[in-house]
Amino acid sequence: MTVSLLQTPEYIERLAQKVHALSKTKNATSRVLIGISGIPGSGKTTLGAAVTARVNQLENSNDDFAVCIPMDGFHLSRAQLAAMPDPETAFHRRGAPFTFDADAFHRMVLSLREPTTSTIYAPSFDHAIKDPVANDIPISPRSKVVILEGLYLSLNREPWNLAAALLDESWFVDVDRDIARARLVKRHVVSGIAADVATAEHRVDSSDALNADDILENRLPVQELVAV
Repeated sequence: MTVSLLQTPEYIERLAQKVHALSKTKNATSRVLIGISGIPGSGKTTLGAAVTARVNQLENSNDDFAVCIPMDGFHLSRAQLAAMPDPETAFHRRGAPFTFDADAFHRMVLSLREPTTSTIYAPSFDHAIKDPVANDIPISPRSKVVILEGLYLSLNREPWNLAAALLDESWFVDVDRDIARARLVKRHVVSGIAADVATAEHRVDSSDALNADDILENRLPVQELVAV
């Protein structure tokens, strides 16, 4: 099914209602796992946060019935990148599949499929130090909906596809490449990744665009195609 964020203002409500209804089909110790993927700059984080907040409203929960976990915490650290055979390329391509700990992500999804008897901790990413922070996001036994968002959640390559097979549904945010590029250029300058617009444009075209090509050319089938 394709949903247009621009043409259907109720898209968040529909998706949240769908996830909330799915949670009611689970037993007391099982979670709903939703994966949101898309190219860099597509709006994955925005969609994940909005659906999570609305599911919590539907459940009359403040913030822990549904949680949204970004894939950013699974970035390899700067020290790990520096130890690679070609650290210059590794740093420039940070955000490509090989710069993530995909096996650790897969292990976390496996743990989320286990009965919900204890708190699971996911890593976060500290943009100030530009490195992941281990065990920073708690996923308590009360969290019956976990929305995962990140670039490679529907990538048809191990171990990403093994993790995707564990999800209840996969969603893909489909955005115009020019819109995504403009967002990324602005983001790189504002965040300090790039010193100016020209540097940001070079980074987007020589790194983010390659990741987008990989994502689009090797995408698994999804249950929701969210068009922006």
